[in-house]
Amino acid sequence: MAVRTKDYYEVLGVAKNAPQEEIRKVFRKLAMEHHPDVSKDKKTSEARFREINDAYEVLGDPQKRKKYDELGSAWNGGGAGGSGGAASGWSGMKTPSSEDLGSFNEFFEAFMGSNQARGGARRSRAEGSPRPRAVEAEVHVTVEELLKGARKRVTVRLPGSVGGEVVEVGVPAGTVPGQRVRLKGKGLNGGDLDFKTVLLQHPSYEVDGGDLLLSARIPVWKAVLGGSLEIRTPDGVVRLKLPPGTQGGRKFRLGGHGLPLPGKKRGNFIVEIQVQIPESVSLEERACWVRLEELAMKQ
Repeated sequence: MAVRTKDYYEVLGVAKNAPQEEIRKVFRKLAMEHHPDVSKDKKTSEARFREINDAYEVLGDPQKRKKYDELGSAWNGGGAGGSGGAASGWSGMKTPSSEDLGSFNEFFEAFMGSNQARGGARRSRAEGSPRPRAVEAEVHVTVEELLKGARKRVTVRLPGSVGGEVVEVGVPAGTVPGQRVRLKGKGLNGGDLDFKTVLLQHPSYEVDGGDLLLSARIPVWKAVLGGSLEIRTPDGVVRLKLPPGTQGGRKFRLGGHGLPLPGKKRGNFIVEIQVQIPESVSLEERACWVRLEELAMKQ
């Protein structure tokens, strides 16, 4: 009784006129989904992965694909599959090339060991050491933590792991926003774990590059007469001197009180003045304002 050979186009789920690039992309996706080392049902996934691999071995090669389109299952003279017949275990599988897999090649190396795919996943792990891979993550910090330093506990999920791993990260004082903090050997297979520092929004300050901006409201009489104003910066309280006739919207710059910058420098702390107009006044206060208006009209 003849064995019905599956249509390789149906196996990959592509049209017969699909371009090579589409076939390559579909193969990458299916290979990742059905790889036995990431699937719970290893027996089913192994058969499905072998089927996908056999189909791509033919359709992924333009010359073999042309023969297959012309002759069908008899394209290689055997008619029993792309590798000339079914093979037990993994021995009949074609090792996908780095060009075929692109970034997915690292996925194979992480689980199976570089250049060890042929011969079985379990045997390859025993014979070849997986390549160390760096893993990137984020650590969220406040303005104060950047300036003074901090120890942060971050949950990181490594590729291929179940759940997350809690890692303690030391953020040195003076760390620049966006700067990376590296933990040696904490990544995948002994690689490094790189944390990018991400600045959290501050309840009082706005961030503009390396500068911190604060909006300060002062009463009308202080804007007219001048005086001192206490400003709370990340470094502590600073006393700012306001000249008489300070206008709303005027900005005062406190150099070196901003965010850390490359080269162990600091940005500026900028105070923008907002004149606070009273919404209601007493009779006595109203009389004073009327008197001021009369004096202003006489000038």
